[in-house]
Amino acid sequence: MKEILPDGGVVRKLWIGETAQYRNHLLRLDPQSRRNRFSGGVSDEVRPLGARFPREAEAAISVEKPWQSHGVGSALLRRTLLAARNRGFRLLHMACLADNRRMQQLARKFDAELSFDFESVVGEVESSRPTPLSLMREVMSDSHGFATAMLDLQSRMLRA
Repeated sequence: MKEILPDGGVVRKLWIGETAQYRNHLLRLDPQSRRNRFSGGVSDEVRPLGARFPREAEAAISVEKPWQSHGVGSALLRRTLLAARNRGFRLLHMACLADNRRMQQLARKFDAELSFDFESVVGEVESSRPTPLSLMREVMSDSHGFATAMLDLQSRMLRA
């Protein structure tokens, strides 16, 4: 599925050598986005919850202010749900603060069931089983992301 993002926008997995880019992204978050991202007590990416062979995972996303309201959150969550599905997770949890209406709206867009608890909201999305098509979609997205990362690296090296 083609994701429509602002010019220059690409959704892709970060590679192990890109921790500095991820750190820089977190540092660029405006105060409200940073509060929304970290006060909810969730992890930085899809990760197993509980048992040795978990069927549930937790996800968290963050979008910098200039990229908000441009479909980036939807693209990130869509890609996260695909990765969770292809890894056999049957339920994806997303937690946010009770006043984070944008994240709640995004979760509802993906048919999340929301439960409110004091100052937080937890959204849960059920996933289908992986299929050859869902696996191929992830492989294609990862291949495109890898090519984009290599071109980006090359252009940065040429500018230096």
